[in-house]
Amino acid sequence: MSKAKVYLVGAGPGDPKLISVKGRECISKADCLVYDRLVDKRLLAYARPEAEMVYVGKAARDHTLGQDDINLLLVAKAQEGKTVVRLKGGDPFIFGRGGEEALKLAEASIPFEVVPGVSSAIAVPAYAGIPVTHRGIATSFTVITGHEDPAKPESALQWEHIAQGADTLVFLMGMENLSRITAKLIEHGRSSSTPAAVIRWGTKAEQEVLVTTLDRAASDVAANGLKPPAIFLVGEVVALRQKLAWFDNRPLSGKTILVTRAREQASALTNALEELGAECIEAPAIKIMPPESYDAMDAAIASLKDYDWLIFTSVNGVEFFFARLHQAGLDARALGRSKVAAVGSATAERLWQKGILADLMPTEFQAEGILADLSGRIATGMRVLMPRAAVARDLLPQKLREMGVSVDTPTAYRTVTGDSDGLELAAMLAAGEIDLITFTSSSTVTNLLNLLGKEGQALIGRVNVACIGPVTAGTCLEKGIRPDVIAEKSTIAGLVDAIENFYRGEAA
Repeated sequence: MSKAKVYLVGAGPGDPKLISVKGRECISKADCLVYDRLVDKRLLAYARPEAEMVYVGKAARDHTLGQDDINLLLVAKAQEGKTVVRLKGGDPFIFGRGGEEALKLAEASIPFEVVPGVSSAIAVPAYAGIPVTHRGIATSFTVITGHEDPAKPESALQWEHIAQGADTLVFLMGMENLSRITAKLIEHGRSSSTPAAVIRWGTKAEQEVLVTTLDRAASDVAANGLKPPAIFLVGEVVALRQKLAWFDNRPLSGKTILVTRAREQASALTNALEELGAECIEAPAIKIMPPESYDAMDAAIASLKDYDWLIFTSVNGVEFFFARLHQAGLDARALGRSKVAAVGSATAERLWQKGILADLMPTEFQAEGILADLSGRIATGMRVLMPRAAVARDLLPQKLREMGVSVDTPTAYRTVTGDSDGLELAAMLAAGEIDLITFTSSSTVTNLLNLLGKEGQALIGRVNVACIGPVTAGTCLEKGIRPDVIAEKSTIAGLVDAIENFYRGEAA
């Protein structure tokens, strides 16, 4: 039985978290994903690695494919027996030409489903603190295309009804025709002093809101250099923004932050920063890889009963150690006689998930602090196992050995340079498109420099730099990079707090 089917999926207005549950499910099962320009690329990450990606983005006067060609493409991909997802910004049936695509599929007898999306017509005003209806102010709203060709001899829009027929008017895709739209509304009876708003990149961290009046809208947009994509809203409800603005007055609103963590670990930092209003660009500077040889690790696991202490300095160390432990047919019970130390709350939490409650979690995450907390609990002649990265600081093992302790440091994992586009990152830094770079380990510093090439130090010097702790900050200084933010507590939460405090202080 053929699984050929096309899902016309609304991706929502911009914020990738506004995708529907069903929309995300469709993306995850697609054989072929056909997506638009305004679809947030983070939604593409829900697709299977082997899924075919086809970009058909359209901007004013710049179409990758015409609509007729897109229609034929959907038919052709479905006729190959594929599950196709047509991912469209907003809602497929609100000025999304989804109806045309559905008709072509129906003509070809291809099964399809429509998965509605959150329309920018209501979501974007909401993110700007403007309800399109409000008791006592607006009991109706109209959504209108602003994309009609002004050269048409006769307008399909009934301006005499639009101008006064609804309390709130929402124009989509109307930036290029704004002066004509405002003139038509005033000509047909809408008061020139009616409050109006232009909202650019609505629901995304780079959202911009211009509050104006109907008669000044076109000139104010030109003066402020606002470009598409944007919506134009007209109505008394605009005045409510003064009290209801919530999205673009958060601590990190308007800030673009580069997250350099490994891809599989970046989401926690990204989510926390985005909650505070930042626009995050995930560009992993490192990739976490297995060691070149497991010989040392396997030998240590075979001798676990001989160790008095196991010290885990990272979540990665825990993950790779336990993966190899399980490979040997063992589980957490094999650590029975050993005490366990976890450096950092995240490391302790990951150990707990593996069934191990850490005996010690040092209050400081540097070697000196760890040694202080181990004082009185570790003695000459004891054996310590520290599974860790291939490249790591030697201070803690060295100090322990000076105390007469036998320390083994098998390589649990390696960090290598990530696969981010160094040229693209360099261009963004050079253009001033990034406000702050986060470094969560020494390896993220060295590998971002590798990605950026010979101009890396100078490019990083153009922006603010935030480090997760003094060790990472020390690496920055060694590389000629001055950290602007150093977390007092070397955790993701500590880093986020430090960044928030930095920008709050800057705004004060």
